[in-house]
Amino acid sequence: MAEAKPGLRKPVFTKVDQLRPGTSGHTLTVKVVNTKMVMQKGRPDGPQPRQMRIAESLVGDETGMIIFTARNDQAMPLCTNMFI
Repeated sequence: MAEAKPGLRKPVFTKVDQLRPGTSGHTLTVKVVNTKMVMQKGRPDGPQPRQMRIAESLVGDETGMIIFTARNDQAMPLCTNMFI
């Protein structure tokens, strides 16, 4: 008898004030207040064409604000007043 593959779980959304240090795997809907690129390494024509990018964004909802660190592909599309 074939085993059924587990389906995707429905996301459980969390508010910023419910976050605790050392936890992970949360799903949030927040607004980007400010973003700055803190590190960008690599050259597109170098031996390793992939660039490393790290951006820090101040994001929040009606319950609070946090600093979100985005890496590589996540770092580029963050714009002020955007909801993520």
